[in-house]
Parts: sequence; C-alpha cells; structure tokens
Amino acid sequence: MAESNTTYQFLSNAQGTTNGTGSSAHMNSSNSTYVDPSSPDSIGSAALSIALIGPDEPRRKEAAAALLKCDGAEVREYSAYPASLDEVPRLLEQRNDVIIIDLDSNAEFALELVESLCSNGATTVMVYSSKPDPDVLVRCMRAGAREFLTPPFAHNTMAEAMVRAQSRRTVTRLPRKTGGRLLVFLGAKGGAGVTTLACNFAVALAQESSQSTLLIDLDLPLGDAALNLGIVTEYSTVNALQEAGRLDASFLHKLLIKHSSGVHVLAAPGKFPQFHATNEAIDKLMTVARQEFDNVVVDVGARLDLTDTALFKDAFTIYLVTQAGIPELRNSDRLISQFFTVGSPKLEVVINRYEPRALGVSDETITKALTRPASWKIPNDYASVRQMQNTATPLALGDSPISRLIKQMATSICGQRATQPKKKGFRLFG
Repeated sequence: MAESNTTYQFLSNAQGTTNGTGSSAHMNSSNSTYVDPSSPDSIGSAALSIALIGPDEPRRKEAAAALLKCDGAEVREYSAYPASLDEVPRLLEQRNDVIIIDLDSNAEFALELVESLCSNGATTVMVYSSKPDPDVLVRCMRAGAREFLTPPFAHNTMAEAMVRAQSRRTVTRLPRKTGGRLLVFLGAKGGAGVTTLACNFAVALAQESSQSTLLIDLDLPLGDAALNLGIVTEYSTVNALQEAGRLDASFLHKLLIKHSSGVHVLAAPGKFPQFHATNEAIDKLMTVARQEFDNVVVDVGARLDLTDTALFKDAFTIYLVTQAGIPELRNSDRLISQFFTVGSPKLEVVINRYEPRALGVSDETITKALTRPASWKIPNDYASVRQMQNTATPLALGDSPISRLIKQMATSICGQRATQPKKKGFRLFG
C-alpha cells in the first residue's frame, strides 16, 4: 500500500492494471472507459479544468507540476479548504471537470468535503495522501472519490488518471437544470441599428445584473459586434458552428473573448466565410451557451432564415428593432403577423432613432401599424452613436438619453428573476 507512484482507482467493472510506475486497485463504480493518453489534443476536445485544493503548499505544488505536464490540463490551485461545507455549491459553480483534494492536512474535513461534492455534483473528485491507510482508502471509496493518488506523482500515473476523468466527463457531466435566458435582437429591415442596440444591451445587462452574459454575433457573414466593442478576436461564431459535433463548454470558452465591461463575446468572423450553418448546429450552440451563461444575447441582424431554430422557439424575449418609417413599419407588421402569433416567444418592439416631432408619424399610427404599442422608444442621438463607433466605447457605460433607455431594458429583464444573495466563499473563491 505504501508503494510510491501509485494511484488507487475506485472502479468496479474494470480489471486491475499496472502502468510500470505503480499499481492500481479497482473498486466500486461503473462506466469506465480507457482512452489512449497519447492521442493528439485539439482545441477544446481534451482540455480538463482542474481545481487543486491543498493547504500543504510543497505537496500541492508537486501535484500541480505533475498535472501541468498532462496535455490540455488547466490547473487552478487553492491554498485552503472551504470554510465550511456550505461553500460546496459555490465550488461546484466553478464547473471544474476534476477536483483534487489533499487528505493529509485535515483528513476528517477532507472526507466530508469529498462526500458532499460527490453527492451534489457530477465532477470527478480525486484525493491525494502520502499515507495510503487501508481504512482511509475504504472511506474515500464510500465517499465517492474516483482516484487515490500518492506522492511522488509520476507523470504517467497522473496522465492516466486525467484520461480516465476525461472519458467520464462526456458521460457524467450534466448541464444546468435550467438554461440561461435567450435574448434575441432581430431587425425588421437592414440598417435598423440592431447591432448597436444588442451590444449596448449586453453590456448594460452584465453591469446591471452582475450575471454572466454572453453576446453572440449571428449576423453572418459579416457582423460588426466586435467592431462596435473595439475588440479583436482570434476565433468566431463560424468556428463554433463548423465544429458543432464536438462543441461543449470547454470548447466554447476557448472561442470567447471577454470585454472590459464583463461581457463575453463570440464575434462574427473578420473575413468573408464560405460557410452555411445548419439549424442543428445553431441549436447546439444555443444549448451549450445557455448551459454556461445566465444571459445569452444574440444579434441576428435581419436574418429570417433562422426562424426554425432555437432562436425563435426557445427565446425568453425577442426584440424586434424597427424605425418609425413606412417601409420599416410595414415590414414589422408582416413579421409580427407571420411569426409572432399566440404561443410564440415574448415579443418586444423597439422603435430605434425615435423622433416624435420630426417624423410626422404619431404614436397612434405606429400602434395601429404594429397591432400593438411599442415596448421601447430609443431616442435619435446621432452624435452619441457616432462617437461610440469611432471610440469603440459602449453607450451603456456612459450617461445619455440612449444609455438610460437601454439600461431600463436590461433592468426589466434582470428584475424578472430574483437574484440569490451570494455567500462569502473561502479565500480564493471570491
């Protein structure tokens, strides 16, 4: 039992194996699949998010060094246990694929932590100890730990443990019970200002709600969301849609860029792509995005070819962006009568560049043309919009008539679901 370079793997329906650097004992579980650890990595396909919790710094650093030699391992170290088991939900919210816990610093609490993590989530939990006592091994097994690692940590031993965790991830990692809100911005006509409103709404929503918010630019082939926010991206929406078959949370996060406002962005490509996405690919992207973010804001421009996708079927709210001109109002009326009948997603009409005295179109005329009153009227402020476009500074971060209306839109959304007060986490889970 005290032999070095050893991992005890708690898996019942497998045979014991020896890797040349130590032994492996198998007990009590199922769904074990072996994957060759030498197989090549690709973006998002094998990356594991690992939380390493160990108050003993030298031992933790030794484990971290061994983990970082494994291809695709993303390690986050924590120098203290949670203050109490009440912090377990916060720890699980980190969505780590693997949590590795030091037993030696406080064995009793560590075992309680293992049991709580395993009973409340699908994350693979491992432990490590320099004293592999048989009774402790049995208690770890009963608590739900999948691997028992002992220092010194050999690379092959650690790599094989991570491969087993990777194979389990595709089977056991569960989506959130409820998906995030899907908020779609659709233009009644090209040039209605959809991208400007979608970008600033996403920024305002992230700022006002303090909830995770993702902006997806689906105004393909050449959307301007990244340009509006002043960001340059390496990957785009097309990368996600082309690889929809292996799109998961890890892959999605690799494609995103985070704006200084807190909004994550999946931008349109910078070059003209020769690619047509299927409805299935778009639905997969929306599913994964909603599992990872509280709010998913989507700029679809004036694309009506997406009406058969989850964008229209599962949207929390669709914002139909139009203007108070005859062509725009006519298009809006046709869209409403065609796609937003009884049972359709919630629709809110947004009159952009609204000038009640200059257009000669009364509010009564607008309501009659749309068969409903407009939910929002965004004032025409050409100077502010032009400044935003020139400086790449979102209007929602400033104070103007437009920004105040957009913030009201965001507040109306985040106010519809009560926000649970955040508990204070232990030192490094702020």
